[in-house]
Amino acid sequence: MSGLIKFHLDENVSNAVAEGLRRRGIDATTTPEQNLRGISDLEQLTFARDNQRVIFTQDDDFLKLHQAQVPHSGIVYCHQGSRALGEIVKTLALIWEWVEPDDMVGQLEFI
Repeated sequence: MSGLIKFHLDENVSNAVAEGLRRRGIDATTTPEQNLRGISDLEQLTFARDNQRVIFTQDDDFLKLHQAQVPHSGIVYCHQGSRALGEIVKTLALIWEWVEPDDMVGQLEFI
């Protein structure tokens, strides 16, 4: 991968996060928009990897997938309710601005 990070937001993330990222010119897809509602977390992670997207989630199960060394293009995790939506968007925008997609492969970042 090269260029700028593209994000995929799982179904537990508010659509307001995607809207905030897009207002900043950041490529972000969501589970509902991609007709992926109800699929397993592993399938979500595979979709993100196959589309070279870093997944943003608030679902603890993705931490287990990372720990099990399931290949992925990167996971950004935020515990549900621990950050305001604006803070999440700003932090993801900073990651987008400063981190290369190649540097996220297989990595887990906490916000």
